[in-house]
Parts: sequence; structure tokens; C-alpha cells
Amino acid sequence: MQDVDLTVVGAGVVGLAVAARLAAPGRTVWILERNRRAGEETSSRNSQVIHSGLYYRPGSLKAEACVAGNRLLYPLCERLGVPHRRTGKLVVASSGEELPALGRLARNGEACGVEGIRLLEAGEVRRVEPHVRARAAIWVPSTGILDAATLVRALAAEARSRGAELLLQTRLVAVEPAPEGFRLTVRDPDGELFRYTSRLVVNAAGLEADRVAALAGIEPEAAGYGLRFAKGEYFSVRPAKAGLIGRPVYPLPEAEVAGLGIHATPDLDGRLRLGPDLTWLDPGWRESPEFSVDASKRHAFWEAARRYLPELEPEDLEPEMAGVRPKLQGPGEPPRDFVLRHEADRGLPGWVDMVGIESPGLTASPALAERVAGLLADLLGSGRERRPRRPATVIGEEGIGRERA
Repeated sequence: MQDVDLTVVGAGVVGLAVAARLAAPGRTVWILERNRRAGEETSSRNSQVIHSGLYYRPGSLKAEACVAGNRLLYPLCERLGVPHRRTGKLVVASSGEELPALGRLARNGEACGVEGIRLLEAGEVRRVEPHVRARAAIWVPSTGILDAATLVRALAAEARSRGAELLLQTRLVAVEPAPEGFRLTVRDPDGELFRYTSRLVVNAAGLEADRVAALAGIEPEAAGYGLRFAKGEYFSVRPAKAGLIGRPVYPLPEAEVAGLGIHATPDLDGRLRLGPDLTWLDPGWRESPEFSVDASKRHAFWEAARRYLPELEPEDLEPEMAGVRPKLQGPGEPPRDFVLRHEADRGLPGWVDMVGIESPGLTASPALAERVAGLLADLLGSGRERRPRRPATVIGEEGIGRERA
């Protein structure tokens, strides 16, 4: 048997932020990740935008964690050497009919605590972005862009520097209550099982978070944790037109679509990407996951983007990548807030569930980590002054190299 103070399930950006925040000398922290690398799924398949908190319901966890995360993420990137740039962004109204909705969105952002929001008229938009066509726009100065893959690596390194261990290709398969916390059964990269006890567990498993909660005895649908999956595809713009804009440009979100619309986002390497769209996936998608891009969508992406970038032509677009978002609502249902919950009242003291952490989860990650620390503050203590036997499988820096106990 193996005693660990804290297990974080999932090495996406949220799980790694939690592990980096909670790891400390004398406190044993293990991070379980079923994939070959950290951050392989939602954390690396997104627009790489540092969001402001403009869109979410005031007072919701999404809004509060996004606004707080925005303020934390810039200095965090600076400290960890993560490439980033505060660009600001435009949310554009392409027609007069959209102007009332643009005003409502600006007021919503102000109610959420987003600072510096300003409404721009058409001439002001042209001065900021000469190639963008709009009747008016919201200027959001706190938005930025970053290198998401580097952020994942930097958070993993930060967690390890504080003593955490990252176990790749390691899947949690069973959970049992134990007097000292939780008895966890894990399958290692060779398919072998090993078992250990963990005093505390944080479920940050992303696309698998509902299943991990179920391992602890929580019925996902009854608890409101059942996940639905929305695929978002991206097209890149050919280099000759990648310089049309210098900052993210978003359309107004459509009320009937559970997303922010096909937007244009430059990256730090000078490329320009359009997306994501939204396609609801069959519930069985997880059994054979795939991230292909449907090239036949080129015309639909062009039609969406040319409303605000009229110089684009269909032949300027090429399929690039796709990602999948874990949503708590399904088609036609109102948006749901993030779940961040200590399950003590369900007889699971020391177990924290983080479910439905989709966009703006990357931006919110440092703020969510602070909230987890607050939930577990009374149980964390100072850690145990002992060094446990190492796990049956130890994964090296790049997921290679092995060592047996």
C-alpha cells in the first residue's frame, strides 16, 4: 500500500494548475494522466485566448473565475516564461440589427467586473483594425493570446519543482473509501494494476470527469454531472492574409448556438485561425475519439468570417485542427456553470469534483486552483514528513524512461 497526501486526476491545464498550487515540501502529490503527454485534449485544442469574462452570467463561477484568472494569468505567464501578449479584442456588430445585443453584451461584461470595456463606432473600429468591417464593436483591452502548449509544460514543471510526480499513461480505474482517505486502483502503462491510498483527491479529468466522479460513487446524471460533448473545428488562413488582423475579432454570439461563434484569432507565430464552430457529438464518441476536420466546411467558415473580414476568399482557408469541449448542457439547453464542489456532504470528505470545465477554463485555471486550495485548506495541513515508496511506474520528463520500485 502507498500513502499519498493528494492525487490530482487529469494533467490538463486545470489539473496542473491545481497541482502546482497545492504541491509543497513534505506534501506528496501525484498527478494521474491517462494520455502520453499532459494537456493532450481540451487544453491544447483551443483558440489560445486569454479571455476577459465578457460573456458569462454575473456572479457565476465562470464569470468570477474568468475575471480573476485573467488578472492572475498574465503575471503567471511572465514568471514562468510562457509566451503571451495582451492584444485586446473586438466583438463586432455587422449590422444595425445587432447593435442592441452589442450593448447588452457590453453591460453584461461590466456587471461581471471586466475593466476597460468601450463601445467603438465604425470609424473607430477601422482605426484599430483597418481590414475589419463592422457597424460598431466592443473593445475589450484585457483579452490576450498565449502559447497553450508552453503553459501546460510550464505548469507541469512548476508542479514537479515543488515535489509533485506526474504519472503519464496511468488511468484511475477504481475508488474505494478508506479510513485514511481513498484507496485508488490505477492501471499503469504496461496494463498492470497497482493500488495506493490518497488522503485527498481532486477530479480534474476534463472529458472523463463525470466517469471519475462515478468511480467515487456519485451518479453523474442524478448529480447534474453528466457530460455532453461539443466538437469545434478550426481552419487556418493562408500566410498571405494572416496579417489582416492583429488581435482576436469575434462576432456576436448567437443565442441558439452554445458557443461564441466562428472568430478570427492570430497566434504568437503570426498565423491566423478561424473557429471553432460547434457540432454536438454522439454520446459514444469517447469510446473511439477522433479529432478530424471536415474540409467540406470551408465554405461555411468563409461565409461566417467574411461578414467581418470581407477580404477573405474560400481558397484562403485550410483545415487545421479540432477540439472537444465537455459541456454540462446539451443541444438547446441553457448554459450551465462550472462544477467545483467538495463532496463532503456526500460522504466523501477530501474529494473535490471539477466537472464541465470548458471555455474559459484555460483562463480561469489559476483562479480555480485558488478555490480548490480554499476548499481543502482545513484538510491539507502541512503535509507528512515522510517520503513514500515511489509508484510502481515512474514516468520521465517526456513520458519515457521507467523505474521499478
